[in-house]
Amino acid sequence: MALFARARASTGSVRPAVARVCLARQAFATSSLSRSMPRPASVSLPHQRRGFAARQSWEAGDDVDLDSVAYGYMASQALFCALELGVFDHIASGAAGASAAAIGEACGISSPRLQTLLTSLVAIKCLRLNEGLYTLSPNTAKSMVVSSRHYYGDYLRYQIGRQFYHTMGKLPEVMTTGKAPNYASWFSDPETAKTYTQAQHNGSVATATYLVKKKLQLGGISDMLDVGGGSGAFSYVFVGATPGLKSTVLELPEVCRTGEGIRAQQSEDVQSRVSFVELDATSPDWPVKENSFDVVLMSYISGSVPEPIIGKLYANAYKALRSGGRLLVHDFMVDDSLDGPALGALWGLQHVTVNADGLGLCPREIISRMASSGFDAKSCETMEMIHGMTKLIVAHKA
Repeated sequence: MALFARARASTGSVRPAVARVCLARQAFATSSLSRSMPRPASVSLPHQRRGFAARQSWEAGDDVDLDSVAYGYMASQALFCALELGVFDHIASGAAGASAAAIGEACGISSPRLQTLLTSLVAIKCLRLNEGLYTLSPNTAKSMVVSSRHYYGDYLRYQIGRQFYHTMGKLPEVMTTGKAPNYASWFSDPETAKTYTQAQHNGSVATATYLVKKKLQLGGISDMLDVGGGSGAFSYVFVGATPGLKSTVLELPEVCRTGEGIRAQQSEDVQSRVSFVELDATSPDWPVKENSFDVVLMSYISGSVPEPIIGKLYANAYKALRSGGRLLVHDFMVDDSLDGPALGALWGLQHVTVNADGLGLCPREIISRMASSGFDAKSCETMEMIHGMTKLIVAHKA
């Protein structure tokens, strides 16, 4: 699905999707798949009343830093606002940085509130301030500037900032009532589907590229089924890396429309070998022939559908695969010990707001359902993908 994750690889960034929905990562335009979250600013209290300092990651220390957790949303909004205003691009356009006045002029803001935003961005280390000039931190320059090849700001701006951020505000209600929209209803709106899919695309391209270069040998495969493939990002990368490979993307109708537009931007060779078929992947019957594919890919789908549907997806994949074929399941997951990593756990929690009957994923839960669908559990492989967030499970059909 188009979800993301954001898709990042083990060196820096990532996507959630069914139709999925990745409301981006991302456009995560390409992301280095292993980044840490910006450290949130916390309210300063007298030293004797604080037992710990603000941390730079959720895992640091033996106890929770309540201030950093509670006020983390403020840092998130500072980042999203800077992306909306183009602050980072304005600063990057100057060789020596930019003054607050110059940034304000470029953004069309002359009020003191801009200074408050800039001060916050310095405090959370997105910016640096020296002798009145603001410059970008290395991570900001690498990932939040449109002209950078590792840019994935659109994923954060559109999918996270405009879509998922707001759904998380409904988490207590969803937990209590069990009522939440699903991806199919969410993506029935053309603008929502378009925003999510476009935002997810670049991040998914980065993740797919990392996968084929570092994790997976595709070999001489000829037919691939990309279930809930969103923009088709994984298909474009896999097809581009494999002569003769053809891929069919199964997606919701409105997502297909956006995906077809993105396909038109690919090379003629790739365009000719990637096709879209409209389908809600949770449908009991897929419009494909049995025993016809060498690879079935499900990226960000297992965590985006109700728990009873997961096993049915894998059963359909088993039927679609030829003997010797592989099912690739990529998604946000925690470890089997169920104690982290934190970002994988929090992505699972976020999905609750758009998939109230879903399952928090870990390798054990995925593999057990693969085995129930006919795959050999003993031959399943687990790989770390986006560090601290996503994993890849590979199952083989005998």
